[in-house]
Amino acid sequence: MMQQAVHKAPIALALLGGVAACAPAEPVDPAVFEPEYLGVQTRLLDDDLVNMFVTMRGARDRADVAAYAECAAAEYTLIRGYNYLRHLRTNIDEKNGQWRGDAIYTISNDKPLGLKTIDARAAVAGCVENKIPRV
Repeated sequence: MMQQAVHKAPIALALLGGVAACAPAEPVDPAVFEPEYLGVQTRLLDDDLVNMFVTMRGARDRADVAAYAECAAAEYTLIRGYNYLRHLRTNIDEKNGQWRGDAIYTISNDKPLGLKTIDARAAVAGCVENKIPRV
């Protein structure tokens, strides 16, 4: 019985060694975030309706792309002399490491009704703090 246990140990160690060989040489630090913001295109759809197109690399997920679009829209809102924006929708696509966002917002002087209302000045301040470029 003891002899069988001795023979199984080298096999188990070999299997563990094979799994360890598949592990990455250097652990990836999820806290490291080095995005590359590739640009913003703005399309005014109506006096109070704006479509933002953003492109970036290095996004951790869809939220990073949405944040980039929101920052661009918030700055655009202030440029147009308005105070608030309301998010209507965002479509996000990723291909070969390049992320694209297509977001639509309403912009206004008065705070609009709805759950996704954004104070443009506060949003821009957050973008500056998080080093997310604007228009």
